[in-house]
Amino acid sequence: MKILLLNGTIVGTKTKTLLFEIEKYISKLPEQYDTKMINLEDYELQFVDGRPFEQYNEDMRYLIEEMEQADAYVISTPIFQGSIPGTLKNIFDAVSPLAMRHKPVSIVANGGTLQHHLVIENQLKPILNYFRCLVTPNYVYTHTNHFSTQGELIDEDVHNRLQEMTRVFHQYIQMSKEI
Repeated sequence: MKILLLNGTIVGTKTKTLLFEIEKYISKLPEQYDTKMINLEDYELQFVDGRPFEQYNEDMRYLIEEMEQADAYVISTPIFQGSIPGTLKNIFDAVSPLAMRHKPVSIVANGGTLQHHLVIENQLKPILNYFRCLVTPNYVYTHTNHFSTQGELIDEDVHNRLQEMTRVFHQYIQMSKEI
């Protein structure tokens, strides 16, 4: 089973740090999973504009294929200006709605204020619901105070919530095998 760890931004390091922590917790699960980390900053992105798949550059075709072939996802996103980044939305626009159907998804996000967690509820979850994903109910939201000045995750409660989210994510993976 392939789990895609998607860092939905091209700037910053906190969302990447969260994914590295989750990857550690996934490696400790009772089952072994094939995890793949994708950082959008490593690719030459193109705007999705409805053209045929073959007309996108190699990086976009690769990203679309990776999204569509994954069995489960952990999506990490910063919150910018009270919204998800355009890069993440652009990837969602490129993926067939059928490709993510009934696949487990967990969400981690980072923002500058405590109130920005509502972006997960009001923007990201509706997109994932449109795809009919199996979204775990316990996303993890962080803010600047949870990280050291060097970008290390230093908040013990956040570590505990990431572990619990990973445990629930594992249960959703098990449920998805029955669908």
